[in-house]
Amino acid sequence: MEAYVNDRVSPAWIWTAWALALVAVMLLVAANLVFGNLNQDEGWYLYAAWQVFSGKMPYRDFAFTQGPVLPCFYALFYPAIQSGGLAAGRLVTAALALAGTLIAAGLAGRIAPPGRARLAAAMVFALALVNVYQVYFCTVVKTYSLALFFITAGFLALHCALERRSGILTMIAAALLALAAGTRSSAALALPVVLFLLWLKRNQIGFAGWIYFIFGGGLAAALITLPFLMESPHNFIYFAGRFHTLREQGSAASVLVLKAGFLSRVFQAYFVCFAVWVAAIAMRMARAAGGNNAPAPAAGDRAASSLLRAAIWISALAISIVHLGAPFPYDDYQVFIYPLFAIAAALMLVEQAGARGGQWALAAVLGLCLVASFSSPVNQEWIIEKRELIWWRTKDKPPIVKLRETARLVKSMSGPEDLLLTQDPYLAVEACRRLPHGLEMGQFSYFPGLEDHQADAMNVLNRNTFAALLKKCDAPVAALSGYAFAIQSPQITPIPAEDRAFFEGIVAGRYEAAGAVAGFGQAATELRLFRKRGDPAQQAGQKITETE
Repeated sequence: MEAYVNDRVSPAWIWTAWALALVAVMLLVAANLVFGNLNQDEGWYLYAAWQVFSGKMPYRDFAFTQGPVLPCFYALFYPAIQSGGLAAGRLVTAALALAGTLIAAGLAGRIAPPGRARLAAAMVFALALVNVYQVYFCTVVKTYSLALFFITAGFLALHCALERRSGILTMIAAALLALAAGTRSSAALALPVVLFLLWLKRNQIGFAGWIYFIFGGGLAAALITLPFLMESPHNFIYFAGRFHTLREQGSAASVLVLKAGFLSRVFQAYFVCFAVWVAAIAMRMARAAGGNNAPAPAAGDRAASSLLRAAIWISALAISIVHLGAPFPYDDYQVFIYPLFAIAAALMLVEQAGARGGQWALAAVLGLCLVASFSSPVNQEWIIEKRELIWWRTKDKPPIVKLRETARLVKSMSGPEDLLLTQDPYLAVEACRRLPHGLEMGQFSYFPGLEDHQADAMNVLNRNTFAALLKKCDAPVAALSGYAFAIQSPQITPIPAEDRAFFEGIVAGRYEAAGAVAGFGQAATELRLFRKRGDPAQQAGQKITETE
C-alpha cells in the first residue's frame, strides 16, 4: 500500500492534460453541432418530445420505438428547443454527454489505486470524449447521451453506496440504471448483472444491499413503464420490445457480413482505447514474467472497487453481445456503453504504468486521441457531400444551416397552425409545424402488413390509411425528400416501386411543385417542395427558388 500512497503524479501534468482535452472536446462538439450530418432519428426524437410537451403520451397517442424516458426528459427543455430548433436539441444532447463522461471520469478516480485517481480520471475523459466519432453520436439527438448519463451516474451512485453501506444510495443507483434502460432498452442488462454481483458479494458488502437494489430498481421500472403499459399495453409491448426483433436479416452470408462490419467499425471508432487495453495486458504479462507484479489496492477499497470493476466489464460485454446479435447491428449502438470500456482499459494501464510511466502514458493517450480525431473519416463528412465517380462533391452549406433555411421557406408558405406533410420530422421541428397524425415516426411510419384497424390503433399507417391521409390531408405544404415513401416497417425494407408511384401520384394530383432543395438532410437527397393546389394563402404562380 505504501508504494501506492507515494506513487503520485504531478498536478501540473494532470491539469495540462485536462485543459487540452476540454479544449479539444469543445472544438469537436462545435464542429459536429454545426457541420455534423443530419440524422433522421433526430427529428422523430425531438418531435416525440414536442408531443409530450403538448400533453400527449407515447404509444397511446403516437408511435414511438424506444423507452419513454427520452421524450419525457427532452420535453423539459422543449421551450428552448422550440426557439433554437435542432441546434438547441443538439446542445442539450452534447451537455448530457459531457456530464456523463465527467461522471465516468470521477468514477474511475474513485476506484483507481490510491495516488492515481486524478491520472485515471484524466485518462478516462480523454479516451471517452476526445474522439470525433463518439462526440458526433453524442451531439446528434439520439438516445445515446441520455443513456450514457444515466448508466455512468448509476455506477457512480453504486460505488458510493457500497463504500458507505447506504441503502438509499443503493436504491438511487438501481433507479438510475432503470432510467438508462427506459432510455435505451439494451442498457437493461446492467440491472441483472449488478444484482447478481451484489448477491455473490453479499457477505462482504452486506446482505441487505441486493434487497435495496431490487426495491429501487423495481420501483423505478414500475414508475417508468406502468403508466404507458396501463394506457396502451399492446402498443407499448410492440414498439418498446417486439418491433426491434422484426427487422429483416437476409441470408446467412449477409448476416455474417453485417456482424463482421459491426466489429470492424467498432474497432476503427475506438482504436485508441483498444490499443490502451492491449498495452495494459502486455505490461501486466511482462511484469508477471519478470516476477514484478504491481501491488494490490488498499484492502478497505477492495470490495467496492472489485465489484464495480466486475460490473463494468460484464455489463459492457453483455450489452455489446446483444448489440452484435441485433438483426442489423449499427456500430453506434456502442456509444452509450463505451465510457465503461474506457474506464476498464484506463484503470488497467494506470495500475501497470507507475507514477512516472503514468504521466507519459497519459500524454501518449491524449496525443493518440487528438491524432485519431484529426484523422477520422467523420471529419471528411463535415465538408464532403458525396462522391461521384472520381470527384468529391463538397457541401455548399452546413446541413443544419440548410435545414434552417428550408424551414424558413416552409414557414413562408404556411401558417403557424398548419400541418406539414413530410416524412422528415426534423423539418417539422425546425419549422414549428405539426405532422399529420400517423407520420410521427417519419420514414418508419409505414406498416403495410397491418390491417386498417390495427394501423389506426397503433398510430401508424398501412397502404389504405396512408392513401387516405394523402387524399384528405389539409396541409398547405408537402416536403418530400428521398426518404418519402421509401421504407416499410417493421422489416425496414424498400417500398415496392408500384406502391411508391401510387403515393406519389396522389400527391401530384393534389399539390403542385413549388421548388426543390438539393443535398438536403440525411444522405443529401433532393427535397421537393409542393404547394396545395388552389391554396388561397399563396399567390398563383409563385415559386420557391431552387437551392443548389
